[in-house]
Amino acid sequence: KNNLDYIQHNILSHGSCALQMAVAHRNLAAFREIFSKAKNIAIITGAGVSAESGVPTFRGAGGFWRKWQAQDLATPEAFSRNPSRVWEFYHYRREVMLTKNPNPAHLAIAESEERLGKQGRTVTVITQNIDELHRRAGSKNILELHGSLFRTRCLTCGHEAANYNSPVCAALKGKGAPDPETDDAQIPVQQLPRCEQTGCHGLLRPAVVWFGETLDSDILTRSEKVLDSCDLCLVVGTSSVVHPAAMFAPQVAARGVPVAEFNMEDTPATMRFKFHFQGPCGTTLPPALARHETEPN
Repeated sequence: KNNLDYIQHNILSHGSCALQMAVAHRNLAAFREIFSKAKNIAIITGAGVSAESGVPTFRGAGGFWRKWQAQDLATPEAFSRNPSRVWEFYHYRREVMLTKNPNPAHLAIAESEERLGKQGRTVTVITQNIDELHRRAGSKNILELHGSLFRTRCLTCGHEAANYNSPVCAALKGKGAPDPETDDAQIPVQQLPRCEQTGCHGLLRPAVVWFGETLDSDILTRSEKVLDSCDLCLVVGTSSVVHPAAMFAPQVAARGVPVAEFNMEDTPATMRFKFHFQGPCGTTLPPALARHETEPN
């Protein structure tokens, strides 16, 4: 009897796996059919798309830098209190990012944008990430909701600029180690990154959206315009819990536009979407965005 139970269990479990694979294959074929006809594709991305490049997310368990979580440091109040510590944190993140590379998910998105662009179709990336990996992969139509690690903004004159200096200033060289035993560098404020606009020399801050700050209204308006006109929406590597981005795809789905979610697990919004592809984005996304047989060569 035990042997029979074992055999029956094996048949059921293998049958279940085969069924899941068949459903997944059918879903991919159905998605690809819609993808082949879509003229304006919006792709919303989050931390999950960069996790496969080895980028730390600073969210959830183990998401600490020294003894702080990101939300302890990524605030205007934290910067006002201790700009040296906050700059150490961001210097560390910038230096880490310089060692990381786009993964197959970033590359598939960039390749599809270029390919479809030649067919008069558009692909726009709306990202919550600040790591610029989409840009480095070759994407051009990018809306960065939360800014970029590699941009700075002056607190005095407001000038914002790209900044790829490594280190971001001389005083931060060799600083920013994440180990909990590391002491703060306590860099004097005059030695922290300063504005290079003529006659300014104001203190620079990372040009990222911190907790408690609102998104750039221009970026938000442009994102909403893209989402209002898209005929296919992809949600890639985001848990759909950070607002306002969490509501983007559900609002698109509510007007009857197909939404496909590519994520490691179900999210609070999964049930509202037409497709859900579970697994690492670097594995699930490339076959979904590859050239469709109906596309011109």
